[in-house]
Amino acid sequence: MSTAATDTTKARTGIVGLDDILGGGLTRNRLYLLEGSPGTGKTTIALQFLREGSARGESGLYITLSETGQELRESAASHGWTLDGGVSVFELVPPESLLDADQQQSLLYSSDLELGESTRQIFKEVERIRPSRIVLDSLSEIRLLAAGSLRYRRQILALKHYFARHDATVLMLDDLTADTFDKTVHSVAHGVIRLEELAPDYGAERRRVRIVKYRGQAFRGGNHDFTIETGGVQVFPRLVSLEHKTAFPRTRRTSGIPQLDALLGGGLESGSSTLILGPAGTGKSLVAVQYVCAAVARGERAAMFVFDEELGGLLERTRAMGFDLAGMRERGQLTLEQVDAAELSPGEFAHRVRHQVTEAQAKTVVIDSLNGYQAAMPEETALTLHIHELLQFLNRQGAATFLTVAQHGLVGDMSTPVDVTYLADTVLLLRYFEAEGRIRRAISVIKKRQGRHETTIREYTISERGLTLGEPLAGFQGVLKGIPVRVDADGGKLLEQSNR
Repeated sequence: MSTAATDTTKARTGIVGLDDILGGGLTRNRLYLLEGSPGTGKTTIALQFLREGSARGESGLYITLSETGQELRESAASHGWTLDGGVSVFELVPPESLLDADQQQSLLYSSDLELGESTRQIFKEVERIRPSRIVLDSLSEIRLLAAGSLRYRRQILALKHYFARHDATVLMLDDLTADTFDKTVHSVAHGVIRLEELAPDYGAERRRVRIVKYRGQAFRGGNHDFTIETGGVQVFPRLVSLEHKTAFPRTRRTSGIPQLDALLGGGLESGSSTLILGPAGTGKSLVAVQYVCAAVARGERAAMFVFDEELGGLLERTRAMGFDLAGMRERGQLTLEQVDAAELSPGEFAHRVRHQVTEAQAKTVVIDSLNGYQAAMPEETALTLHIHELLQFLNRQGAATFLTVAQHGLVGDMSTPVDVTYLADTVLLLRYFEAEGRIRRAISVIKKRQGRHETTIREYTISERGLTLGEPLAGFQGVLKGIPVRVDADGGKLLEQSNR
């Protein structure tokens, strides 16, 4: 065994996110189970585990009972890897005597001979290489050779004790192809890692990993999204906002429009979230863009994640109003990212947002819109939990977050497909209303946790100059209903606007 193997108490897997949820990696000189259906990424993780050891000067041995050595090398090559250096591949094949029909025994089951011979070959190879890390792929073949749960358990125990005497960290793979779910190895292994693949009704497959068991080690529980890409597996640990508390100055964030800042009591606070509600076409994205441009003008970085609108159309539309988002992106002041809800898991999206705040130091974050974000979620309950953790994380990083939600309908009663108004610190409501034969727009603040705000409703317009707010609306009652009633100064009804 290499002396490098004793330098630390944990064997890192080579996957940053997986090491994070494992509390730093795998405790050395123990046996672990990596289980999952075919295609979930077991072989890729196992190869990364061995390559990480090789990079640290530790010898590794991949024992394959199911794939050929050539198939393993081709799999590694697909990620741009080679298995040269400290990784050895041992392809375990049945003895030729057992493949010869003339040598078949009539009094003994062939599986008895095969299992014993396979075990002896494994021990011989381990004695020859003396590896620090071992991968055994897969347990399905050993289970079939054992031909019974009792013999199977005894065989796994024998392997465990043998590997322990040789100070090796062992990863056993199980593809879960047995007719019944066998937990024999669960009780024997020091830790169990389960991989799952989900097939949504529409869009790409979703993969997630969960730590079922890890003796004597605190780990991050729950399901964690992961992807298999060229270059290996990438795991996105579930976001826990309480782990990311930071100190930051509580400052006001202005929009650059005095009337909008006045409506919001002087501006929005850093470390707060703002929900912009309204039907389609009311300018929700434009309000968010206004705050992005104001942040960049202050010398800050900003990030926009756009679910619904094509980026080319957004850049062209805002450029006509004087917002040079393309220039901001080229200068590195703005990260503008198109998000495909059908291809991106919630965990990966949270990881991207987190990266922009912690690594790129973005202080203004826009998610446009939550309707698109909802499409990436399996169910609304999970959506609310994801948004809660994400908003709390962003607040604790001192970022100003803006989320848009398109409501169903245009005038009159509105329905909100995603009700997260209680999560946001500030809620801006945009509305159409009809008055004097024209369709007009109104903006108001429904909620603001931090500080005062106007209780008035202001009319606003969208033109080639962008967003323009007027004075508080007076002389109307029922603007938020969409068909207001004009009143005199004493509150008397003068004229009822009607669409009849």
